[in-house]
Amino acid sequence: MSATGYYETLLSLLAVLAAVALLARRLNTAPSILLVAAGVALALIPGIPAIELSPQFVLLIVLPPLIYSAGVAMSWREFRFNLRPIALLAFGCVVFTTCAVAAAAHYVLALPWNFGFLLGAIVSPPDVVAPLALARRLGLPRRLVVVLEGEGLANDATALVLYRFAVAAISTGAFSFPEAAATFGAIVIGEIAYGVGVGWVSLRLRHWARDPRVEITLSLMTPYLAYWIPEHLGGSGVLATVAAGLYVSWNGPRLISAATRLQGVFFWDLLIYLIEGFVFLVTGLQARTLLERIGAASAGELLLGVVVTTLVCIIARFVWVFPAAYLPRLLIPAIRRRDPYPPWRVPFMLAFVGIRGVVSLAAALAVPFTLQNGAPFPHRETILVTVFGVIILTLVGQGLLMPAVARWLRLPQLAAREKRDEREAELQARRAALAAAERRLQALGDANGLKDDAVEHLSARNHQRSLHMPQMLEKSSATTATNAQLHLELIKAEREFLHELLRKGEITDESRRLIERELDLEEASIFCNRDAYEPPL
Repeated sequence: MSATGYYETLLSLLAVLAAVALLARRLNTAPSILLVAAGVALALIPGIPAIELSPQFVLLIVLPPLIYSAGVAMSWREFRFNLRPIALLAFGCVVFTTCAVAAAAHYVLALPWNFGFLLGAIVSPPDVVAPLALARRLGLPRRLVVVLEGEGLANDATALVLYRFAVAAISTGAFSFPEAAATFGAIVIGEIAYGVGVGWVSLRLRHWARDPRVEITLSLMTPYLAYWIPEHLGGSGVLATVAAGLYVSWNGPRLISAATRLQGVFFWDLLIYLIEGFVFLVTGLQARTLLERIGAASAGELLLGVVVTTLVCIIARFVWVFPAAYLPRLLIPAIRRRDPYPPWRVPFMLAFVGIRGVVSLAAALAVPFTLQNGAPFPHRETILVTVFGVIILTLVGQGLLMPAVARWLRLPQLAAREKRDEREAELQARRAALAAAERRLQALGDANGLKDDAVEHLSARNHQRSLHMPQMLEKSSATTATNAQLHLELIKAEREFLHELLRKGEITDESRRLIERELDLEEASIFCNRDAYEPPL
């Protein structure tokens, strides 16, 4: 394909991404599901050029910013509090699923044990992107979302390490469990330490730069620096990137300026939106490439492999999640006192959300074509098609069923009560913060001899903010939408008047842009507050 053809294909994919996003909004469904379906449909149209997803492109270019941004967005406090369920899922459930798939592949699909473990390692980690998007859209309880997010950050590392062990064992014909366990432990400890170091250096450089454009550039380099070096040395790179993101999340507010945060949030939101959209779309586009590689295998055998592997992945997650949720509390009273038994609905939903995604596809595509002796890698095409089928069935099947399952479990109502408690705590924190600022203002005025008019001006500013703060949740729920709409109408009137002054030549473009930026920030704050206080549906 020529350079012009690449550009045309890229623009076409961008157009499809925008169109599917609009359709998803109309249908009130997850864009990821429609993007995969659109990719499959496009791949099967004759004459459309085949697009093959490079596994190295996914693992080295696409994956690092996705993991890093999720790590930065996650609360270190919540991650630490939920470390036990996250570790049980990200490490225990991945290993358990790998073994379950290997057994099913050996006894049902007649694959050798080593190839069964390879298939299990590839399909064992659930995706982090699609389930989180669906969970947030459905308004699931926050802790459930946190556990899903934490699992998605770490399970790729476990799966990729197991995958490398399996490939090495098949290629060389040798495997040592003690050596593999020691290597895995060294990877976990080394990558976490390295990732924290990368986060520390990144924050200090950004604090020293004090330029939003330079800081955002450094933030874009951080996930690749954290990922590439451990990956090159034989690790996964995932844990280092997660550690760097969590470190920045916890320490960033003290070292990152407000201007950088405002611009960086927009930059990263757009970047992740485009990456995620292209990933799901191109995943669907792999359908033609995989169908062309089926070879002599029969459609019935491949369909059986897809169905069996998908069912084993789903059942194994249910078998693991419920004991992992209740046994530690049953056996250890300290855990039970600190963290009581959850209602059965929460672990059920946690077990149901086991959607596979792009990491599994990239790992399958990265399976070598030949062994070390030059012979073709056995069962490679069968593994590829099986993994692709598992991704499609879990993403489309479980993804479409998630809203109905959430309603059946009445999880949105549970989340609404949780959200109400969070709003009450937020209101109290806002009031306490204003009171602390007022005390600091009085202390500074007394100590530095500030003029009364300066103190009164700032005190009036705090008083004005307190007046605009909802005094109670019922009042805020009933009046915020109306107040926000009126506020937006006033800002619209100001913008129209500014443009009229500009047309008359009474102000310059520079003045108009300055005032317009202030209005934009004010409007953005209205949308944030309205979303924060909207009543539960």
